[in-house]
Amino acid sequence: MIRTGLLSIVLGLAAIASLPAQKRGVTPEDYFAFENVTDARLSPDGKLVAYVVTSADAKRNRRESQIWLMPRDGSRPAQPFTTGASARSPRWSSNGQAIAFISTRPAATGAPGHSAKPQVYALSMLGGEARRITDLENGVDAFAWSPDADRLVCVSKTGPNRKPFDQGGSDVRHYTSITYKFNDTGWYDENRSHLFVVDVKSGRAVQITSGDGRNDLDPRWSPDGASIAYSSEDTTRELLVNGDVWVVSASGGPPVHINDKQGYVHMARWSPDGAKIAYTAALTEADAPRIWIAPAAGGKSVLGSKGIDLVASDMEWKSEHALYFESGQKGEIHLFRADPDTGKYQQLTSGARAIHHVDLNAEAGAMVYTANDFKHLDDLFTADLSGNNEKRLSEVNRGLLGRLDLQDVERVPFKGADGWQIDGFFVKPAGWLAGKKYPMVLSIHGGPSSMYGVDWFHEFQVYAARGWAVFYCNPRGSSGYGEKFQRAVDREWGGKAFDDIMAGVDAILAKYSWIDRDRLGVTGGSYGGFMTNWTVSHTNRFKAAVTLRSICNFVSDEGTRDAAYGHARDFGGQLFDNIDYYWNASPLKYAANVKTPTLVLHSDNDLRVPIEQGEQWYRALKHFGVTTELVIFPRENHNLTRTGEPRHLVESLNWQIYWFDRFLNGNEQAVRPNER
Repeated sequence: MIRTGLLSIVLGLAAIASLPAQKRGVTPEDYFAFENVTDARLSPDGKLVAYVVTSADAKRNRRESQIWLMPRDGSRPAQPFTTGASARSPRWSSNGQAIAFISTRPAATGAPGHSAKPQVYALSMLGGEARRITDLENGVDAFAWSPDADRLVCVSKTGPNRKPFDQGGSDVRHYTSITYKFNDTGWYDENRSHLFVVDVKSGRAVQITSGDGRNDLDPRWSPDGASIAYSSEDTTRELLVNGDVWVVSASGGPPVHINDKQGYVHMARWSPDGAKIAYTAALTEADAPRIWIAPAAGGKSVLGSKGIDLVASDMEWKSEHALYFESGQKGEIHLFRADPDTGKYQQLTSGARAIHHVDLNAEAGAMVYTANDFKHLDDLFTADLSGNNEKRLSEVNRGLLGRLDLQDVERVPFKGADGWQIDGFFVKPAGWLAGKKYPMVLSIHGGPSSMYGVDWFHEFQVYAARGWAVFYCNPRGSSGYGEKFQRAVDREWGGKAFDDIMAGVDAILAKYSWIDRDRLGVTGGSYGGFMTNWTVSHTNRFKAAVTLRSICNFVSDEGTRDAAYGHARDFGGQLFDNIDYYWNASPLKYAANVKTPTLVLHSDNDLRVPIEQGEQWYRALKHFGVTTELVIFPRENHNLTRTGEPRHLVESLNWQIYWFDRFLNGNEQAVRPNER
């Protein structure tokens, strides 16, 4: 009897052990456990991959990054290449003997110098300590190896040396240009980004570009190492989208102006023979950027993207007839290859996902990149240059994701205003049961030249875990659907874009009868925040709204945000010529119509949509008796929900949950995050 009993217990325990582990819903706090893979780089022989893994440190409230190394064939597990101080931007020397990276750490020699600033360090593939190469006063923002591996070109800030305030100097801000601040960059304080060439052995640095009114960025060595191409922003103009492409000798001297097309000029890229330079630019502010090809000595540019109705990013020129670039297309992001002579192009990657951080090695016939989808954060992949023979190299979040109840996304196309075809995306709530009614949250993306899709969205998985369906879409004005679709927002902020979104909500309600149409929420950030404000001031069908970094008054926004007077292409002229349209497009004009309880989230250092916008909206709603609360995040800018302090990013999501729980679930006991 005893043995039989023991056997029963053993068999019972074995049965329990064999059951699948109980999965749980995604929480905001899971952000602290996520690891993010970025910046993959192939070794010159194509055999090794260096990449960055970044995670959030909740206690120290910051992100830490380390460089990892693994064989491209996946024959050995990945190993950490750096430890200790955070490191980023791994770049192989051309001979493959070392990897340089940017870090803030004490120099191995013990010499203090400017080591408190981020500098370039190099670590030999044979091992040993990292050696500090640069000692620039304001540190290094970006860099690139020369083809001979003897020099670096570095981006660093310069500015006048002022006496510190505690030594009797002035601490006022003084400006003479119309552009004096930029989101992420902050207040310029007379500092400008310029290029320095640094000797790798001696560390000797020579500044090769200058100018109080320019920021020089994204330097690229010519194939022979004699010259450097770069993009340059003219900070004396009203809009920083008005840049230029220049070529300067690696030893310095007068630069040569390359582009003859203007507007959104970016990404100067040498042809493999060094004779030409590709760049992206728009003919007018209303046009989408195109790829242009110019002689490296300067001259007339020709269109290199004939028939390509895509916006290129992260472009690379790897062979005479092969320009590679990433681009969004219908809710996905993929890699494309174009012939700059014919304009013919081909999509190389596929699938319901987003491709980023592509690095190509033409000699090895290989590439590496990161990819994410709706149920997976970015991981590392490799393939040949045609996109074939793809292989996954990493699964950094496998353990955590395996314990989470992740929801699928369904593509739901529908007809918008004027019968236009619009892409919608729908997520069922976790634990969905037939016969039960569920709330739904509508999320509106920023931009408007942006795009929602099938890639990873932490907040949508959190909403679903709380028992809320999620709907989002790409109304007119979104990128990824061609120039005509993207520019259809012209004088339609609100307007037909709003009609597109409401048509999507109606389509979802018609398709899914289990959605409780009396418990709908709406949220969005930036342009999505504007559209949230517009929505609740033009319909009362939503029971709760959360508006993040939102615009409510275009008249005041024009003179206080970083890009002064930047809505001319959208509103049919500048503020001074068409002030009625700016006011008519402002949700503040219609604040008296709002009945929806609205939570206003804003950052106090937001220079793209200044905090006065959030304050105006909050005060107007209070004035008209709307249930509303205002939450201000200190030290944060416009990018709080993507790159803000980890604890603030998580708390922002918890504020959204609090509001929707209170007004969609009817939970009168919902507790504010700052009161827990």
